[in-house]
Amino acid sequence: MNQRPRSIGLDVGDKRIGIAISDPLGITSAGLDTLHRKNMQTDLVAIAEFAKRHNAVEFVIGLPANMDGTLGSQAQKVQSFGKKLARLTGLPVIYEDERLSTFTAIHTLTALGVKTGHNRDLVDKQAAAIILQKYLDRTAHTDPPGA
Repeated sequence: MNQRPRSIGLDVGDKRIGIAISDPLGITSAGLDTLHRKNMQTDLVAIAEFAKRHNAVEFVIGLPANMDGTLGSQAQKVQSFGKKLARLTGLPVIYEDERLSTFTAIHTLTALGVKTGHNRDLVDKQAAAIILQKYLDRTAHTDPPGA
């Protein structure tokens, strides 16, 4: 099988950014890290370094839509972050609906016996993996950028 270029998944929050990466075949995602936010420029550079280190060709960012599908102020913050990240790295940014990703992450971790109450880093990393996996599943039969 041919290797696909790596995709980086992000769950962007006000305090933390969960980071995930696709496997070399572009089939599965895995939580990679959680970045504790400092300021916009520092955060952008740190994410750009992750992408460079892993030879990523795109970012998949969770877009926090309201349950009725509308976009609120948090979605606007995420889109602003995505635009700045795209400008800095020159890589495309794809937005993936992230509704219920944190809930799903908590449910999955709890089912595995992991206590999530004080482990927000793990939850954010898992949410990023869920967002990226949703994208990978949806685009399984298309070529990613750089392929």
